[in-house]
Amino acid sequence: MEDLADQFPDVLNYFGLGAVMCMGVTAGAYVLTLFALKYRHRVLALILVSPLCKAPSWTEWLYNKVVSNLLYYYGMCGVVKELLLKRYFSREVRGTAQVPESDIVQACRRLLDERHSANVWRFLNGRPNFSEELRRLTCRSLLFVGENSPFHDEALYMTSKLDRRYSALVEVEACGSMVTEEQPHAMLIPLEYFLMGYGFHRPNLSVSPRSPLSPSCISPKLLSPESMGL
Repeated sequence: MEDLADQFPDVLNYFGLGAVMCMGVTAGAYVLTLFALKYRHRVLALILVSPLCKAPSWTEWLYNKVVSNLLYYYGMCGVVKELLLKRYFSREVRGTAQVPESDIVQACRRLLDERHSANVWRFLNGRPNFSEELRRLTCRSLLFVGENSPFHDEALYMTSKLDRRYSALVEVEACGSMVTEEQPHAMLIPLEYFLMGYGFHRPNLSVSPRSPLSPSCISPKLLSPESMGL
């Protein structure tokens, strides 16, 4: 994981970028947070979806061992895919005996075929704990997590370790870990307020009352700039 974080400065230098805003989901959120801790001058802000910061619990450790062994002996087989999909998506999106699985789950299932088993194995077996270092983060951080995500408690714990002056957590109802895929509309208003803190904003356009950008569709608590860490 640290090797991946150490590669980011080379990528930014190659494209001539200085400090950037970073967005990552689950494993990507973990690596980007590690990058922000090691290279604080290169990170303006973090947008993290279902982030991780701790070493696996005993339950997750056992789960990872099962998946790791399956990956080692059988590669990205059907059982491994099902176990990974349970980490990513809520039950409603994965489907039931009566309801077929959604298009995004089918697309993810196809993408898993393209993943190198060795890379997945490394992530499952190489995740150190850096939660005590999170207080050193001074960039603004916006966290999203689905209430049905297996990493929900992890996101709450990470939020408690971050400086509340610079961070905010948005919990999305009826959603798994992949908020970006299941309910991207739930991210729009929080992201808009978060980016306004950096001088980015939309022009005042009229919106439909049924639009996810309409304030009437959003909880007043969610619209509060304070709740966005601004």
